[in-house]
Amino acid sequence: MFQNIISRFDPTAGTLHGGALVTRRLSDLRGIFADEEAYRRALAGGDPVVYTVESMEPGDGDGDLHYGIGRIMPGRIGDEFYMTKGHLHAWRPAAEVYIGLSGSGTMMMEDEATGESALLPLEPNGIVYVPGRTAHRTINTGSEPLTYIGIFPARAGHDYGAIAERNFRMVVAASEAGAEAIERERFIKMIRERSPE
Repeated sequence: MFQNIISRFDPTAGTLHGGALVTRRLSDLRGIFADEEAYRRALAGGDPVVYTVESMEPGDGDGDLHYGIGRIMPGRIGDEFYMTKGHLHAWRPAAEVYIGLSGSGTMMMEDEATGESALLPLEPNGIVYVPGRTAHRTINTGSEPLTYIGIFPARAGHDYGAIAERNFRMVVAASEAGAEAIERERFIKMIRERSPE
């Protein structure tokens, strides 16, 4: 009954001893970045690891929790920072808590029904609460790896399909202020306007 209820993790390396590891390379993130031309150029130069998630699933009962530790590498595609695919929970009422461990980044959240967006800092010793029915994506806006822990109900599941179909309404891009959220359509228009014909 009490096996697999304690884990050890490295907050800087972003590893979780005994966890199931998922590795996402640049080629796994097709359609995520708004600047498709910058994405194609970057992919032609190699297929780096963008992020990893190691997770533990100690139980599947109604009251059980799953948790994982994520690590997003620093980097950009054009002006867009490296980020996760982002997801909704398959069981839409499920909320999630993110705890920042190292590095600096941000959490993009978008209400599924209204499209209302929020950009919240995810930094060491900070906690971001993601309500149910909210799409969320983690973004590394710093110069070192961003690591964090996510804790969610066992039945939450991950719905990546909804995000792949419509993506987020906002893009987080580098700016003079560091990072700013820009409407996706406006950002794409800005890219087209500055591209040579």
